Amino acid sequence: MKPTTAGQSHLVTGILLAVVAAFVWSGNFIVARAVIKDIPPVALAFFRWLTAVIVILPFAWKHILPAWVVVKQHKSYFFWVSFTGISLFNTLVYVAGHTSTAINLALIGTTSSPVMSVILAHYFLKEHINWQRVLSIVLCISGILFLLSKGSLHNLFHLHFTSGDGWVLLAAFSFAVYNILVRKKPAEISPLGFLFFIFLIGTILLLPAYLIESAFSKPINWSFNTVAVFFYLGAGASVLSFLLWNRSIREMGAGRTALFGNLIPVFSTIEAVMLLGEKITYVHIISFLLIAVGLLVDNSRILKQRKPAPLRIT
Repeated sequence: MKPTTAGQSHLVTGILLAVVAAFVWSGNFIVARAVIKDIPPVALAFFRWLTAVIVILPFAWKHILPAWVVVKQHKSYFFWVSFTGISLFNTLVYVAGHTSTAINLALIGTTSSPVMSVILAHYFLKEHINWQRVLSIVLCISGILFLLSKGSLHNLFHLHFTSGDGWVLLAAFSFAVYNILVRKKPAEISPLGFLFFIFLIGTILLLPAYLIESAFSKPINWSFNTVAVFFYLGAGASVLSFLLWNRSIREMGAGRTALFGNLIPVFSTIEAVMLLGEKITYVHIISFLLIAVGLLVDNSRILKQRKPAPLRIT
């Protein structure tokens, strides 16, 4: 009997979507770090999501009215998914960037959020954690640690933690919760309608914090580069990436999709080589191989399944 292709199709689609989303997201830290001194953290998050709302509006226009009916029926759900995935996550990362080093931001945020997502998916969504999933997590984390420590145990054991590390840890947990909540998205709402309202609600929830910050921070230095940054963050790292990421969660589950977040620092390294002229070393190659093997281990069982269980789309 030949293996059925339904489960494989869902898996391949989910993998491709997650990889592309991770690639687009990877530029978020590079661009944001370049303007973090010119744009206060809450303002950066607020205008990012305001831009996302504007960009997605023409595409979601026909979905807004039907989606509004669903939003009113699930007020609590939409508050929490917007608050964790939109209002909190990137805002906390931007706040952490003022007091935490880049290596600590990447280390804590990239390695902890996928692990938190897998654990939360296990307890709240009953997604099974088998030995392959555990091995995959270990390999992915090992790859990230190898990359961030530049292959040196001395660098790994001599990290200095700051108050900002606590903020990025909260950011990682916030995104892990978002991953779980997205899996419970009401089936009757369209993906575009869903994104439009969580972007809108998340932006509205940020407004009071933005107004308070504006009263005590220097004004934004508006320029062509500033507008370009907001457009990239709003259109690319928000609208496009979230559409791809949410669809990936539907295709292969929250826990498995979360592991692909480990590709973000790998892509960031490649972008640094291409855009900033940095040299790629054996450290980059080994870390990428560890992460790639980890993802392969986690997905190999389904690729070999003869009769995959039907996927529950929510």
